Amino acid sequence: GMPLTYREFNAFCGALPATTHVVQWGGAHVWKVGGKVFAIGGWERGHHPGITFKVSDIAWEMLRDAEGCRPAPYLASRGMKWIQSYDKGLGKRELKQYLKASHALVAAGLSKKKRAELGV
Repeated sequence: GMPLTYREFNAFCGALPATTHVVQWGGAHVWKVGGKVFAIGGWERGHHPGITFKVSDIAWEMLRDAEGCRPAPYLASRGMKWIQSYDKGLGKRELKQYLKASHALVAAGLSKKKRAELGV
C-alpha cells in the first residue's frame, strides 16, 4: 500500500493520548509521550517519508530484515529496538498499528506518577 504522508503521520500521532510534537534533528517531526520519543518522521531515504518507531522484541525480529524496513539509524546502534520504515515499507494500516504500539511501549516505561498525571 501507499506509505503514510507526513501530514497523515502527524495527524495520527497527534490523536494519541498525551502527545507532544517538536521539529528537531534536522527538520524531523518528533513525537513524544511524557517527554519521551515514540515516533519520528524524517531522515527519509528516497522519495517517501522515513517513519521510525519503537518496537517489541517480536516485532524487531520480524521487521529488521523486512523489505523497506531497517534498524533505525542512530537509535538501533545504541541497543534500542527502533525500526524505520522507508520507501515502500509498511502500508498505512500496519504503520498506524506500530505507531500505536510504540506509544504504548514508551508510555509503559514512564513512572507511575507521570502516567497518572498524563492519564496513559
